[in-house]
Amino acid sequence: MFGMAGGSAGQFLVGPIVKSGVSWDRFWIYAGCLGLVISAVLLLLLPKESPKTTTSGSGAFSALLRSLGKVFRSPQSLLCGFISGLLFIPTTILGMTWGVRFLQEARGREYEAAVTLAAAVPLGWMIGCPLLGFISDRLGRRKPVILGGTIMLLAVVTWVLFGNPEILRGHTVGILMGIASGAAMLPYTVIKEANPPELGGTATGVINFLNFTFSALLGPVFGARLVQMPEGDSNLALAHYQAGFKPLLFGIIVALILTFFLKETGPARRET
Repeated sequence: MFGMAGGSAGQFLVGPIVKSGVSWDRFWIYAGCLGLVISAVLLLLLPKESPKTTTSGSGAFSALLRSLGKVFRSPQSLLCGFISGLLFIPTTILGMTWGVRFLQEARGREYEAAVTLAAAVPLGWMIGCPLLGFISDRLGRRKPVILGGTIMLLAVVTWVLFGNPEILRGHTVGILMGIASGAAMLPYTVIKEANPPELGGTATGVINFLNFTFSALLGPVFGARLVQMPEGDSNLALAHYQAGFKPLLFGIIVALILTFFLKETGPARRET
C-alpha cells in the first residue's frame, strides 16, 4: 500500500516538477538526501533486537539452499508466483510505464492530464490491496477474491484498450484497474500459508523474485513491440497500442485459469 503511494506520487508529483524546470539529476539528488533523512529516522525509531545465534559459513549457505529448494519445489509456490506476476504486469507495463504515452498518442490527452490519469492506477492499488485483503480475511478464503479481482482486471484492461472513453473515462478507470490488480497481493498470503511457517520469509522472497521477474523480462519485450509508432492520426496509434498490449489480456486469462489449480489455504478451508 505505502509502496504504491510512492509510485502514485512519483507520477502525479514528479512529472510536473521535472517539467516545471527542475532537472532530473537535481531531482535525484534531492530524493537521495530525503532517503538519507528517512533512514536516520528509522534507525532512531525502530526497536532494538537482541542478537540471535546464527549458523555461519557453509552451514548457513546449505540451510539457505534447502529452504529455497523446499519453496521452489512446491507447485503451489510456482502457481502463486505466476498468478501474482501476470496480475501485476498490466499495472507496471500498461499503467505506469507506457500509460502516459498511451493516453497522449492514442487518446489525445495533454501531458499533464495523462500524468495524473496514469497516477490513478497506483492510487487504486492503495485502495485495492488492503480492501481485497480485508474481504479475503472476512470470507476466510483466498481463491474467490483472487478470481473476482482477476475477472475485474480483465474487464477493465479490455475497456482501457477497446472501450469507448466517452462512456467511462478518467481517473475512475485507473482507480478500478489498480483496485482489481490488488488481487496480485493475495498470492503472497497463499504462498506463506502453503509452506511451513518457518519458511515464511523465504516464501515471500521467492514470490517477489517470480513476480518482478515477469516485469523485468517482459518490459523490454513490450518496449520492442511498441517503440515503432506508426505515423498518422490517433486512430493508427490506438490500433498500434491495442495490438501491442493485447498479450496482457491473454496473460490475465492465464492467471484466471491457474487460480483454479490453486489450493485454498484460508482459515475457513482449514476449519472444515
